[in-house]
Amino acid sequence: MKKKMVIFGIVIVVLFAGLYFVIDFKNDKAMEDNPYGKEDLHQATIDQLDSPYYGNQILPDELGKKVDSGESLFVYFYSPTCPHCKKTTPMLAPLAKDMNVDMKKLNLIEFPQMAPKYTIMSTPTLVYYKNGKEVDRVTGSQSKELFTAFFNEYKDGTDKKASKG
Repeated sequence: MKKKMVIFGIVIVVLFAGLYFVIDFKNDKAMEDNPYGKEDLHQATIDQLDSPYYGNQILPDELGKKVDSGESLFVYFYSPTCPHCKKTTPMLAPLAKDMNVDMKKLNLIEFPQMAPKYTIMSTPTLVYYKNGKEVDRVTGSQSKELFTAFFNEYKDGTDKKASKG
């Protein structure tokens, strides 16, 4: 009986070790050529690498350069572990694409230092920048209509509220 328990224990250890190596190999393959420029990613980020909703990533240095240059841009700050982001992103990413809006995405779980730099208190947060400054933002899980209105307000690079006088 003792011999069977030892064999059973060894089989269990071998199975767990094999499972670990399979998952590790899968993660390594997924991380090849990842858009984050990092070798070590959080599992939640790895899980989203194949999703069409999380393309068009922007790295912190590139974001800083674009904002500093005065370029107009939309940036979607999110976290792969945020339940509100998981609800909002599958609606917002296709909306931006359908409206021909180049919405950059910045993953705050990979670059947490960017939250205080851009005053991001919660996720998801969509921000519009122009002339080196934040013009407006939408925070939280909002309706498709609100995001549509936000994109329409700024997508051509003019602030329609300000131009209405």
